[in-house]
Amino acid sequence: MKFDTVVLGGGMVGVSVAVHLQKRGLSVALVDRKAPGNETSFGNAGLIQREGVYPYAFPRDAATLLRYARNRSLDVRYHASAMPKLLPFLYRYWHYSRADRHAAIARSYSTLIEHCISEHRALIGASGAQALLRTGGWLKVFRSARKQDAARRDAERWNAEYGVAFDALDAAQLRRDEPALSHALLGALRYTDADSVSDPNALVIAYARHFEALGGRIFIGDAATLEPQWSVDTEAGRIDAHAAVIALGPWSDVATARLGYRLPLAVKRGYHMHYTAQDGARLNQPVLDTEIGYMITPMARGIRLTTGAELAACDAPATPVQLAAIEPIARATFPLGARLDERPWLGRRPCTPDMMPVIGPAQRHKDLWFAFGHAHHGLTLGPVTGRLLAEMMVGATPIVDPFPFRADRF
Repeated sequence: MKFDTVVLGGGMVGVSVAVHLQKRGLSVALVDRKAPGNETSFGNAGLIQREGVYPYAFPRDAATLLRYARNRSLDVRYHASAMPKLLPFLYRYWHYSRADRHAAIARSYSTLIEHCISEHRALIGASGAQALLRTGGWLKVFRSARKQDAARRDAERWNAEYGVAFDALDAAQLRRDEPALSHALLGALRYTDADSVSDPNALVIAYARHFEALGGRIFIGDAATLEPQWSVDTEAGRIDAHAAVIALGPWSDVATARLGYRLPLAVKRGYHMHYTAQDGARLNQPVLDTEIGYMITPMARGIRLTTGAELAACDAPATPVQLAAIEPIARATFPLGARLDERPWLGRRPCTPDMMPVIGPAQRHKDLWFAFGHAHHGLTLGPVTGRLLAEMMVGATPIVDPFPFRADRF
């Protein structure tokens, strides 16, 4: 079986790359060990974050660092056994998070973010997935005036710098919008230009079906069998391709290391659980309880409760202590009913120390391309990443300057 390109990775990023390459006249094989959308892209909060121009930074104030070091925080936990390996990465993450460096990163990162809504809506329209789309933004809710005022100042700065639109809601406005939420909340910010989806897995599947309708083919296979120049084993047999794209999310560093690359990639793990809503309660939009560190989102399956970050080895056993800790708080915030999942879902966000994805050609192999490291914004940036990489691969003018996302910046 011969193709122009083999794309390794069936998450939002890999599927989006495959769609855009196929649209541009290449014959594309999409290969993963599972059907599309069943790893990291399965379990996020479903946000397409137009406001996310500043990627999530590492805290630099001593009080927050001390709180996290105690390993009892609700929003961040860590496995002590993983720290010796993670500390060099975390130091570099801390380094890039200094205010001036973070602002410089935002100037590059925002070029991708500004296209996230338009590129998603184009693929949603082409794939017939409009029923999954929820427009109108999402809410960040507050329990203290101090946090609310600080978040509003940030939002005003993002609006001035990058046109991030928002509404500020007082307690009365929040109760009108979300009457089922706790009256202990003082108010909210709504990021009005953002979208969300009711089933991220279903969205990836819709994009994958669109890819097949364009003539692309999907295979179950093992990325570890990738060999230059370029072939990979699948259940249907060996695939040969002129070019290869590694878009394996949190496992991308395993594939690149086999080819001699040492790219700094770590994972932030997270958990989710679905619940019924008690007594006919309704949640109209995604809600982030920012001071506690969890999110509740109306999904097709029920109300999805997602945790903050867990720092651990990628494939370490699940330890959903954060979910157990925040569930009582979430129940007091919104009337969650019975659990709907047999066990908490565990996902892994692939992160680079400078908070920006790796998008572009490999340095030492001809016709090898990278698309990974999107951290919290894999769903948000999948389609624009797919378009950018496809344009680079076919020699078209890229939608944004790809230079900040090059692999050799490390």
